[in-house]
Amino acid sequence: MTMKNNILALVAAVAGATVGYFGFGWMLKQGFYALILPGAFAGLAASHFHSKSIAVSIASGLVALAAGLLAECHFHPWIKDQSLTYFLAHVHQLKPLTLIMLSVGTIMGFWFPFAHRNDAGRAK
Repeated sequence: MTMKNNILALVAAVAGATVGYFGFGWMLKQGFYALILPGAFAGLAASHFHSKSIAVSIASGLVALAAGLLAECHFHPWIKDQSLTYFLAHVHQLKPLTLIMLSVGTIMGFWFPFAHRNDAGRAK
């Protein structure tokens, strides 16, 4: 049951990150900058499958980081070069608010499943 929950949590993290990615794009069209969404949704989705493994929390955090970076790269590419490799090479040049929101989303992606690890023994 534990391995099944781990796999389901990771699949849910990817699904949540995907919803957050498109949610970020939709919010951006409405005039709101919500880069936290991909990471937060990844963590929230992964936390529904109670897992005792710290690896699930770390993987969810990495999914959150990747989704946030991809969302920012897709919706706000650099003018000089719009490739992902150029974006990643220059990620340190992003505005402070962008880096803060990306960090908070990543932390949420890790923390939500991590905080629910103690519930894993009680969930059935």
